Amino acid sequence: MGLITQAVATGNDLLTVEQISAALHTGLEGRFSGARVLVLIPDHTRSLPLPLLFRLLAAVLRDTRQLDFMVALGTHPPLSDAALNVLVGISAEERHTTYAHIGLLNHDWQNPDALVQIGNLEKAQIQQIAGDLWHPSLGGDTPVRINRRILDYDQVLILGPTFPHEVVGFSGGAKYLFPGISGEEMINTTHWLGALATILNTIGIKETPVRVMINAAAAYVTTPVTLVSLVVVKDAIAGLFIGDMLSAWSAAADLSAQRHIVWVDTPFQRVLSAAPPMYDELWTAAKAMYKLEPAMADGGEVIVYAPHLDTVSHVHGKYIYEAGYHVRDYYLKQWKRFKHLPLGVLAHGTHLRGSGSYEHGVEQARIQVTLATKISQADCERLSLGYLDPDTVNPADWQGQRDAGVLYVPKAGETLYRLKPS
Repeated sequence: MGLITQAVATGNDLLTVEQISAALHTGLEGRFSGARVLVLIPDHTRSLPLPLLFRLLAAVLRDTRQLDFMVALGTHPPLSDAALNVLVGISAEERHTTYAHIGLLNHDWQNPDALVQIGNLEKAQIQQIAGDLWHPSLGGDTPVRINRRILDYDQVLILGPTFPHEVVGFSGGAKYLFPGISGEEMINTTHWLGALATILNTIGIKETPVRVMINAAAAYVTTPVTLVSLVVVKDAIAGLFIGDMLSAWSAAADLSAQRHIVWVDTPFQRVLSAAPPMYDELWTAAKAMYKLEPAMADGGEVIVYAPHLDTVSHVHGKYIYEAGYHVRDYYLKQWKRFKHLPLGVLAHGTHLRGSGSYEHGVEQARIQVTLATKISQADCERLSLGYLDPDTVNPADWQGQRDAGVLYVPKAGETLYRLKPS
């Protein structure tokens, strides 16, 4: 299939609605006539003008026999009917009238009946993919399970943004299949492989072992897949690429590297990284740290500022409180203590805590991670994170100090800050 069409704004500009609409019509109109089509979309924790895109796609794909949208949740909590309406920008009345023919679905990763095994990644293959990163904690074979609804359609259309990503390098593409609508085995193995690599060796890097593993799993999907890959800047679109999963994603990742990475000359000592309200749990708000770690000086501090946030994780909280937040080797060198916990939880734990060492029973993190949220000081201490009362924080005090090694990021989580090579 290759790259069917693309629309890219010049310089720092953004695409107009007319340009977006024209690209969707050029790339998709008439291609799925009479077909049953499933569109995979992100939830509210990803920036994109989804209400606009939903209406445009509904018009472009008007000649399909069946058209449904599924939220590729991974392990994020399912959305209520009302939240689904808000996500795609329609009213309850529109859902039952204008868009009554379109289904709005959640992925259900914890329901065995909702999943089907389509393949298996053998231990030897994962070892080959992991290379020097291989560790016995990755386990044996990884079953490739996916939402069985995918078998009910003639075509799958993935619609989603591409950003620098802590687990896979750059998000998007086949990631909407694995872990987007996959079973927990692929979720756990891919995230732990990413944790073994560490954020510093993953985020903003196009070709990573996790991307190879995800693509290997995607090869088992027999339903044809078309990708609409977006590069989003401040909720608007800078680039739109339509084609197969590899070609469209690759082009989007190249543009994301230009639009989403800020290169700095000197590392920061302290950063106030404000997680926006779309991150309603630390599970996702941790991105406010991930995107800053590569630009931090040794011994520096990232403050995740989210005064709205009071929950570690709606789904995984129990396990996270047991694991705490620690550097990678803290878990690896005490594996018997932690091996019963989901690998995805341990991956989240080491991603937020950042790089560091664990020697002779002493943990030494490279940087300090502090929460300025509604999560209590007692809970922060239990989780091995710093605490700062959010009511004492005035973002205005942090502005204009970049030359002093201090940075304020008003909407953190999607722009990556990296230190220029020396």
